Amino acid sequence: MRLYAGMSREFIDDAVHNRIAALLRDAFQRVYRFRPSPSEENSWRNSLSKVSQIFQHGGLLDHGVILEYQLPLTSRRLDCLIAGKDGDGRAEAVIIELKQWSGCEAAYESDLVVTAIGKGKREVLHPSAQVGQYRRYLADTHTAFYEGIEPITLSACSYLHNYEPPANDPLFAAQYQRLLEQAPLFTADDVNPMIAYLRARLERGEGAPILERIERSK
Repeated sequence: MRLYAGMSREFIDDAVHNRIAALLRDAFQRVYRFRPSPSEENSWRNSLSKVSQIFQHGGLLDHGVILEYQLPLTSRRLDCLIAGKDGDGRAEAVIIELKQWSGCEAAYESDLVVTAIGKGKREVLHPSAQVGQYRRYLADTHTAFYEGIEPITLSACSYLHNYEPPANDPLFAAQYQRLLEQAPLFTADDVNPMIAYLRARLERGEGAPILERIERSK
C-alpha cells in the first residue's frame, strides 16, 4: 500500500506547486480514516520539496516515484522510492529515507544515535541502519525484487536536507562506517554527491514499466 505513485516529472510538478502534502493527506485519510498530524504534513511539505529539487537538478525526470509505501505486514512506511534503469538497461530502485534533523550525538549502541525529537532527545536508529533495514525487508518480501530472471536491484540511502555536519560529526563516526557503506547518508551540502549516487543506478530513466512492475507484484 502506498499513498502516492507516479512519474518523477509529475512528482516534481506537484511539489513545485505545493500540492504534494495535500495529495498525501487526502490519500492518508482515505486509507486510514483519520487525518495525519500537522507535524507529518509539514514533514511531507518540507522534505519532499527538497527531494524533488534533487530529482529536478539531477535530470531524473523519467523515473517512477512511490511515496509513503507501507512495508508488507508492518506499520512502517518508506518515505520515497525512485525507480528506473541503469546505464546498461537493468531495472533498479532506490529507497530514500528523509530526515529533518539538524544535529545528533553518538550513542553507546553501535546502530543508534541520539537526536532531538519533539521536545526532548532520544535514542533512535542511525538513518543508514533504518533505511538499510527497510531495504532488506522489502527485498525479502516483495516479489519484484527477488523473482524472475532479472529482479529489480534495490539500493538505499538517506537524505538529511537540513543537516550541516560539523567537523568530526558523530553521524560519520567509525562505529557507523559499516552502515554508511551499505546505505550512504547525504546531508544539506551533498546535493551533487547524492545526484551522482542516484544517476549511477538510474541513469537511463524509463521508469514507467518498473513502477508498474512494483505496483502489480505481490
